[in-house]
Amino acid sequence: MAARLQGKRALVTGAGQGIGRAIALAMVQEGASVLATSRSGAKLADLPSLDARIETAALDVTDEQAVARTVQAAGQIDVLVNCAGLVLNGTVLDCSLQDWRRSIDHNATGVFLMTRAALPVMLRRRGGAIVNVASVASSLAGVANRAAYGASKAAVIGLTKAVARDFIAQGLRCNALCPGTTDTPSLQERIQSSPDSERARREFIARQPMGRLGTVQEMAAAAVFLASDESAFMTGSVLVIDGGQTL
Repeated sequence: MAARLQGKRALVTGAGQGIGRAIALAMVQEGASVLATSRSGAKLADLPSLDARIETAALDVTDEQAVARTVQAAGQIDVLVNCAGLVLNGTVLDCSLQDWRRSIDHNATGVFLMTRAALPVMLRRRGGAIVNVASVASSLAGVANRAAYGASKAAVIGLTKAVARDFIAQGLRCNALCPGTTDTPSLQERIQSSPDSERARREFIARQPMGRLGTVQEMAAAAVFLASDESAFMTGSVLVIDGGQTL
């Protein structure tokens, strides 16, 4: 079977760990060359040694000038994966204005800035695929203590549909991937920081009727599908991979 992304160039944000890292590695395995970015350059350090087709760059997706420089340096972009983000806990009553703004900036404005910068490059090639990593904690479902996070990810879904509609005639596709609770370093940090880590782990697992956490490899496989020609008739879609969490 031929590699599904052979000859394509992908830019992946949030590739330092977790789902973003798994996506970068999966896309290389499917034949793409990848520019992997993260706020922390140190988290990217070993990626080029895993595959010579991976380049890395430190990038804060909320920095408009840095985003522009990174997109320019990338050259060709056939696939953009917006995976950078952060999770802050709390209800509306617990959420400070600072944390609200941080959530919106990192999870939604970052997607806006990356998309706005990369679109002209992609449209010059008369096509391409954007994969926005949102979440089931969004307009799809309310999740306890995730007020700012859920609002920011709902914005990502809305932006996904807007971009898909506005550029459909130019051959550009834009879809959202919505993971459920996934076993990532970020999740493990939240579990370990809980007063009762074993109870927290059980509660996270209990969200899914399947009785387990999702894996980063499962999310990466979905992202590859959305980036490839296998999903050529999909745009503006919301692909939910959540072990039944939203049933």
